[in-house]
Amino acid sequence: MANDYSSVSSRETNSLNPRKTRRELFKIGGMIAAASSAVSVFGVAAAARAMPGGLGQKEDRLRESYDIRVDAAKLELEQGAVPHPANGDEAQFPNGIANFTKGLAHDQLGETSARTYQNYLAALGAGSQAALDALVLGGKVPLTNPLAGLAFDLEGADSHQLAIPAAPSFSSAQRGAETVEVYWQAVLRDLPFSQYSTDPSAQAAAAELSALAAFTGPRDSHGNVTGATLFRGFTAGDLIGPYVSQLLLKPFSYGAVVIGAGYKTELPLSQGGSDYLITLADWLSCQNGTVPAAVVHPDPTPRFPRLGRDLGVYVHTDTPYEAYFNAAQMLAALGAPLNPANPYAKSKSEAGFATFGTPHLLALLGEVSSRALKAVWYEKWYVHRVIRPEEFGGRIHLNLTGQTNYPIDPSILGSKAVQEVFTRNNTYLLPLQYREGCPQHPSYAQGHGVIAGACVTVLKWFFDESFVIPEPVVPSDDGTELLPYGGLDAAQMTLGNEADKLAGNIGIGRNFAGVHYRSDYQEGLLLGEALAISVLRDQAATYAENYQGFTFTRF
Repeated sequence: MANDYSSVSSRETNSLNPRKTRRELFKIGGMIAAASSAVSVFGVAAAARAMPGGLGQKEDRLRESYDIRVDAAKLELEQGAVPHPANGDEAQFPNGIANFTKGLAHDQLGETSARTYQNYLAALGAGSQAALDALVLGGKVPLTNPLAGLAFDLEGADSHQLAIPAAPSFSSAQRGAETVEVYWQAVLRDLPFSQYSTDPSAQAAAAELSALAAFTGPRDSHGNVTGATLFRGFTAGDLIGPYVSQLLLKPFSYGAVVIGAGYKTELPLSQGGSDYLITLADWLSCQNGTVPAAVVHPDPTPRFPRLGRDLGVYVHTDTPYEAYFNAAQMLAALGAPLNPANPYAKSKSEAGFATFGTPHLLALLGEVSSRALKAVWYEKWYVHRVIRPEEFGGRIHLNLTGQTNYPIDPSILGSKAVQEVFTRNNTYLLPLQYREGCPQHPSYAQGHGVIAGACVTVLKWFFDESFVIPEPVVPSDDGTELLPYGGLDAAQMTLGNEADKLAGNIGIGRNFAGVHYRSDYQEGLLLGEALAISVLRDQAATYAENYQGFTFTRF
């Protein structure tokens, strides 16, 4: 008998963990966030007193080190506490049909029982490895590291001090609009970005998204989604120049190893490639924690990213802060100047190295990435537990085939993208780019997005954002070569804009793969930015250099 959830009333829900506080995100010592959205970071240089034990040694060095740590902790405490809002879906649907349940035991409709879901919440709420180890899963694929969300750090904001808004709820128009976009991204996964303004399917996608008032993606000055804004990010830089950032295209080197011949990718559908989880049997198996048997079709030719599938492959195989580590090498090779406030930018007798030099930058990318992941893991597991697009696609299919009746927004049930998927696959399931589907952790916010936000903030802090990327390029439609880009906006392709676009490419690449929604990526970027600023704030008091006047532009 079909289940009917259409009459369930909406109620509020709270997160499991009582530590629900955040800090005033942009207070870095004497930081000032100007109306232009430029952020200024100030620090206090300490004058060392020479002592007999060594040049620059202070007799009270140990005490001063202690005071710096205590002052940072006091500043953290003084920010005050605010709640982490959740969207109320768990209270409305106690068996978790609106939340992330992948890996638990499911019935033939892909639903867990209310008891199973409550055991899952209880294990998370216990906050111990023993409780989570005792949780009975539906298959052999484990949940991904819930306890990371409870870890502490000794620098930067505590993971529970950074909050993001409640996610769009299961039945909301925004969730519907975001899912329409994800379905269109799956349909257009193999279309070159350069054809978005002329291809009929891309134009149909733009028209459908334009008509959705709840769609939050970029629009033109008339309020329309166009080929120039389709599937792009939310910053100004995302809308300038070609779709793909120069910081994913320019050559660079690791020492003597030159890199710049393209990236590994997979064959498009037209050349024998595959999408996955397009049968109900495979979808159900994956929900229970078993990866269906499937063949992956690698492309034997390296290519520069020119379509959504390429970005989806990149963000499937990358290491956490790879794109930004590579971007740092590219920018150094391009001769990008330092932030004008860098104490060594104009020095004639000193150069930065362990502080304010390249080793500092490269290490800092790893530092903020680690802390950003802990912050987002708290949001994922202990506050929101948002359903993935893969899971939501199953709810859509079961609705449209009359097997149940979930309260899903009509915009997605009547979407042309969903109908196109059915024409191709004879199911309404969202076609996934990865054979294992989404990862074994909840959707909101996006892990790639939070790292992108943190690392791009560091890049903009270290380099001069106004530097114009020389000789911009765009991939050919087959991705085998880079062509000169001669658009009228080439002079606007600054380091800051291209860094913001890089963050968008990485975050939206996960959306192309079908494993995230737009709000996952956007709020991930903002959370990562806040985390990076908190680390820069804590470090401000530690330098011997004259550290004043650093600015960068927030997302």
